[in-house]
Amino acid sequence: MSPAEEERSLPLPERWPRASKFALSACAAAVAELVTFPLDLTKTRLQIQGEAAVRRDGAVAGQVPYRGMLRTAAGIAQEEGVRKLWQGATPAVYRHIVYTGVRMVTYEHLRDSVLGRVEGESFPLWKAVVGGMSAGAIGQFFASPTDLVKVQMQMEGKRKLEGKPLRFRGVHHAFLKILSEGGVRGLWAGWVPNVQRAALVNMGDLTTYDSVKHFLLVNTTLVDNSVTHSVSSACSGLVAAVLGTPADVVKTRIMNQPRDKQGKGLLYKSSMDCLIQTVQGEGFMSLYKGFIPTWMRMAPWSLVFWLTYEQIRRICGVSSF
Repeated sequence: MSPAEEERSLPLPERWPRASKFALSACAAAVAELVTFPLDLTKTRLQIQGEAAVRRDGAVAGQVPYRGMLRTAAGIAQEEGVRKLWQGATPAVYRHIVYTGVRMVTYEHLRDSVLGRVEGESFPLWKAVVGGMSAGAIGQFFASPTDLVKVQMQMEGKRKLEGKPLRFRGVHHAFLKILSEGGVRGLWAGWVPNVQRAALVNMGDLTTYDSVKHFLLVNTTLVDNSVTHSVSSACSGLVAAVLGTPADVVKTRIMNQPRDKQGKGLLYKSSMDCLIQTVQGEGFMSLYKGFIPTWMRMAPWSLVFWLTYEQIRRICGVSSF
């Protein structure tokens, strides 16, 4: 058998390992995103609520009253319809196909080929941190346009309640409108805080999951099964929420702010300016607006994603993460 024929006879995961891992992680992420999306919508609404820069800009008429997490979710269902709890889900799934696929493939490549992890041996935490932050930043940069559309579409229901005209008819119209108004650069509005957030979140998610899982396998009697995956994902969801929420608040506000004809933000000059204005106008704890739904979303998201991803890899004959 010639080398070409031998290569064609190999299973797909062995012929195209990175493409296969990209597809498997994208499928697992799409399932996790659809299951937990209403919590993401609630978190986004809470992060915009009471925005100091909006009050100073004079846009206070028709503001929706302050609400907590449960009242916000219930209010969306009652006032806008239950289906609106999934408003923006389509670009969110698009985002995770790109973001999760890229970050997972990048992290495994960095971990195994660049940082030199050896199976069965302990892996230095600093190397896991470098790999997790780098993979998250790279993945989020590529996925930033879909995240921008998701955030702006999630706010459409709030605009309707405030008596403002809707900006978009759907996902593709949102992409085209943002592109026509701000050009290609407009699709990457807010990418800096977006990438900063992703680096922090992945330091919590990827680094924690990988470190906890391999610590348990090396130092305890636990084996590589769903119990180990569940414990590791629970830890990763909590750490990711603690590290990522402040950057997530800044990212959401920058992405949702009104812009002039050149695509320049009218409320914030930069992510640092948004951070300073938020702390000065609303206090430090305002950076943790939406923390509970963020955590409540990240915990089940991590659980669903990691369990699904590990099982899909096993079924398809790919080694455990």
